[in-house]
Amino acid sequence: MSETEAMTAKRHKRGGMYFEDFAEGQIFEHRYYRTVTQMDNMLFSNMTLNPQPLHIDRHFCEQETEWGQPLMNSLFTLGLMIGMSVSDITTGTTIANLGMTEVRFPHPVFEGDTLHATTEVAGKRVSKSRSGAGIVELIHRCYNQDDKLVAECRRSAFIRMRPA
Repeated sequence: MSETEAMTAKRHKRGGMYFEDFAEGQIFEHRYYRTVTQMDNMLFSNMTLNPQPLHIDRHFCEQETEWGQPLMNSLFTLGLMIGMSVSDITTGTTIANLGMTEVRFPHPVFEGDTLHATTEVAGKRVSKSRSGAGIVELIHRCYNQDDKLVAECRRSAFIRMRPA
């Protein structure tokens, strides 16, 4: 199934794709772009009780790091990357996230970077434990405004099958 066919297939009323509509090798270029800010970094780091000065202390970063500026919290970047995919492919059809592996951050993200994401369908299989559902393996990739890869992960998502 092509990306165009997937985008026009009968979807959940909230917009998500059903298990049957995912095809190995499909790549989705997500429509949302997001410029990340100092406030994002501060709020996320503080909400998650992460006092790492690499994220929240500009003076420390200017004086004591090779970056000379704060790095965006990598878990914020991970969440944003996956979040960018939700409205395009899984709203209303995800039962649960089963896990994330192969998470990596090959290039730093800084305040003011504008991020965008893609998702590749790496595979899928019918659930052995639950009828009406399947597991879809997704590879999410996030890029900055210069198209440098800044984050990547493999995610197993538990997805509803189309109702009978």
